[in-house]
Amino acid sequence: MEFEQLKLENQLCFPVYAASRLIIREYQPYMDNLGITYPQYLVLMVLWETDNISVNEISQKLILNTNTVTPLLKRMEAQGFIKRQRSGSDERKVIVKLTGKGKLMQKKAAYIPESLASGLVSDTMNIEELGDLKDSLCKLINYLLQKHTQKNSPDTEGI
Repeated sequence: MEFEQLKLENQLCFPVYAASRLIIREYQPYMDNLGITYPQYLVLMVLWETDNISVNEISQKLILNTNTVTPLLKRMEAQGFIKRQRSGSDERKVIVKLTGKGKLMQKKAAYIPESLASGLVSDTMNIEELGDLKDSLCKLINYLLQKHTQKNSPDTEGI
């Protein structure tokens, strides 16, 4: 091949993409058991950690655009997991709160992280390596977020 740099095997993005898809596939039986999707699970985890927050805060924590999160929240509200309401202090803000049903899901989902991790441990990767991988990916994510923020900052325009 003339352009070695364009081989799939030479890309960073492909293994990250493929691993993400395959890990989400590992989550699928757990999500089916709860009757939710993986993105809904992510929203619930954000709300279990910090309930009563804005759509914008959820979007930031999940590194998603609000126009991606809003339809997801509408479905979750229809399912009875959350309640959305305009902020009393700023009507442009929509605040998201867990309902009783949403809070109960936390107890039902508590076993998932440990079950998933034990299902990923094998002869080729141990729990420490999984932790190291997570740490490395978090470093990469933080770097890319900072780079994106700096790139879009008014201070860096014209540089």
